Amino acid sequence: MKRAPHLSALIAAASLWATPAAAQRHDTNAPIDFAAENLELQDRANRAVLSGGVTIRQADLTLTAARVTVAYTGQVIGGSPQVSRLDASGGVTVVRPTQRARAQYGVYDLNKRVLTMLGDVSLIQGNNTLRGGRLSINLDTGRATLDGSTTGATGATSPAENGVERRQGRVTGRFTVPQR
Repeated sequence: MKRAPHLSALIAAASLWATPAAAQRHDTNAPIDFAAENLELQDRANRAVLSGGVTIRQADLTLTAARVTVAYTGQVIGGSPQVSRLDASGGVTVVRPTQRARAQYGVYDLNKRVLTMLGDVSLIQGNNTLRGGRLSINLDTGRATLDGSTTGATGATSPAENGVERRQGRVTGRFTVPQR
């Protein structure tokens, strides 16, 4: 039986994100700290819009972007609204202790404990790089999947990064080999 050509890249993406340091469950109950140049509170819509060099930190996870919309429930506990979702755009970067992921857009669903990154995604650990169109990370299990979904034209290429040219619609990558 022949495997789908992208199956090995999916396995590799999962192994990049779920290394021993990252396999520890992310504390999605930890407080979320943020910094931004601007904050627009849209209280009737239960959301806040952060813009201008946004940095969001939760435990060992840091998200940076140009703009982040924070959706919260009407429920207030300890004087704070309960955040349910973060929608990020503009050069989104997510950093954990040994990995870095980049994309055009990102969605962190706190209720599902899933982080999804879309549009020219790169997942980097050390010298290993994977590129694709959509990355989904379950923060409870550490399982990551990367596919070739695109937000751009099919068949177009992106510039090489770390020597890896990305053909949109496919998952590509480069793994380093131990020197002997």
